[in-house]
Amino acid sequence: MTELFSWEALAALAALTSLEVVLGIDNIVFIAVLAGRLPAPRQASARRMGLALAMLTRIALLFAITWTLSLTQPLFEMLGHAVSWRDLILLGGGLFLIIKATHEIFAQMETHDSRRPGSKAASFWGVITQIALLDMIFSLDSVVTAVGMARQLWVMVVAIMLAVGIMLAFAGVVSRFIGRHPSFRVLALAFLLLVGVMLTAEGMGQHIDRGYIYFAMAFSLGVELLNLKIQAKKLKAA
Repeated sequence: MTELFSWEALAALAALTSLEVVLGIDNIVFIAVLAGRLPAPRQASARRMGLALAMLTRIALLFAITWTLSLTQPLFEMLGHAVSWRDLILLGGGLFLIIKATHEIFAQMETHDSRRPGSKAASFWGVITQIALLDMIFSLDSVVTAVGMARQLWVMVVAIMLAVGIMLAFAGVVSRFIGRHPSFRVLALAFLLLVGVMLTAEGMGQHIDRGYIYFAMAFSLGVELLNLKIQAKKLKAA
């Protein structure tokens, strides 16, 4: 028990939880964008189910650590790069994100209402299916990071549960904010497009540090917030 709750284990838990929240930002944005296409009463359910799936996927992969790490074993070589199952999964997920984000941006430009009249209740499960597919992609990096940072399995599991709890608390705020401000929705879609490019590049053996992506997004977000403040001041003055 002393080793279980040692300062080292608690420090690893705090650090890993923080990192899992940061790594989950793209997941929150993706879930917020997809859930935003559903009728308002069903959006909260989609967000909760999406994040619950994310947590279950990560925990399942943790309990199958040996299998998860075996995904990095080379399958074949192409253009001087040893391709593994992980690369193929990242490549597929990246291309899916690029196509999905591009389609959503096009839909946003074509109509002012992101939820078209043709939306049916059955689309709820379509949204959940898409979230589940992307959860698997986002979970790979999350689990590999957890394995690299902590030695005890309980630390990894608790960190993921805490991170998902924090994301769940803020997912509604993010969704409502994106829903109220169309420009931020486009910005969120551009962020997903960047993540898609990053995943595709990694699947082809070109590593891109996520820090660059997050910095670019934070800078763009700051500029948009300044624009929002300026517009609010102009409306007040008028």
